[in-house]
Amino acid sequence: MKLRCRAFDHAGKAVVETVDAPDAAAATELLRRRGLFVAEVTEESAAAMARSSGASTSGRRVGARARLNALTGFSRQLAVLLSTGTPILDALVSLERQTPQGHWRDTLSDIRTRIEQGHSLSESLAQHPAYFDAVSRSLIAAGESGGQLPVMLDRLAKLTRQQQRVNSSVMGAMAYPVLLIGVSIVVLSLMIGFVLPRFEQLFKSLNAPLPPTTKFMLALGGFMSQWWWAVLAGAVALITSGVLYLRSDAGRAALDHAAVRLPVVGKLIRGLLTARLARVLGVLLEGRVPLLDALGLTRLSMGNAAYSDMIARAEDAATRGESISPGLAEFKSGAASLIGPAAGESIRSGERTGKLGPVLLNIADALDEDNEIVVRSLTSIIEPVILLALGLIVGVVALSMFVPLFDLTSAGGGGAH
Repeated sequence: MKLRCRAFDHAGKAVVETVDAPDAAAATELLRRRGLFVAEVTEESAAAMARSSGASTSGRRVGARARLNALTGFSRQLAVLLSTGTPILDALVSLERQTPQGHWRDTLSDIRTRIEQGHSLSESLAQHPAYFDAVSRSLIAAGESGGQLPVMLDRLAKLTRQQQRVNSSVMGAMAYPVLLIGVSIVVLSLMIGFVLPRFEQLFKSLNAPLPPTTKFMLALGGFMSQWWWAVLAGAVALITSGVLYLRSDAGRAALDHAAVRLPVVGKLIRGLLTARLARVLGVLLEGRVPLLDALGLTRLSMGNAAYSDMIARAEDAATRGESISPGLAEFKSGAASLIGPAAGESIRSGERTGKLGPVLLNIADALDEDNEIVVRSLTSIIEPVILLALGLIVGVVALSMFVPLFDLTSAGGGGAH
């Protein structure tokens, strides 16, 4: 049964713990062996247990950016406080005090309450998977069991900070191209839907012969003006169908495999995912997480079906007692090798020498630097390509409207002469 115990340590500090024991005597003896003096033992009712878990965020959805920000700040600040000798409860109180009102502060309050009741930090964090994923909980559990909690928190902070840096780099690089594409769609829609129909009336009044491109543009503009609602409904239906398909397991797997096979962008995607695999697996192995557990956690954190399949193959090899490097280095999605030759050789070398963790972290650092250069290069290429395409399309539309007017002006000028 669950028994709530109030006790005191040798320094006279009050301790409240929830102990799983058959009776009060067994709970008292268990705490006495730990050097605690038990003052009161009461059975914890179901209502009390429900209240203690009421602040859980297990059913709450948290955005990826908000989760990373919260996890990075939590692990970094807690690592600093614990490394200076601050008790964990005092450290959590400090974090809670400086956090604004909201979901995250409620989460910190619940974690502190659970630790006051005798739960470990990793057990308390497990009640809030919306903020603390399996990788972070495993690192913290390893730190608790090995007495190196501040070290593991610092490694977790570095891992999440690097994820933030990669995400910011990619999102920042894509912001301007996406803006250009949006502007292009708006400009073309306005020209085809509103400007071209006005010119159509002018051309009819002048009774002038029209070039094929102008006829096509006028027909397109008339169709869009008359059937815009059907085009809009079709676009919405198409987008909705695509989103529903991509949310399914088959659709997501197809998209993931297609993404890593793309000619130019696929290389960047493979580089980003390989760096993530190497960093997460390296951090877990350096945190003394068993290899099979580390592989399973890394697989769950990848977010790409192709890489998950590759890691699952390495897990099977590790279960049979074989080397994992062939499963990682030789796995392909179509003709695309998910792990590059250099990274594959480094993994083989690290596994042979028993230093796979440090090797993986070095691979991740090198790939992150290369990926940052590739992102900047692709951005510098994509932006002028989009501007050029937009200019050509707008130029064709503009010429289709004005060429007949130029022809009429030339004909009128020739006749007057």
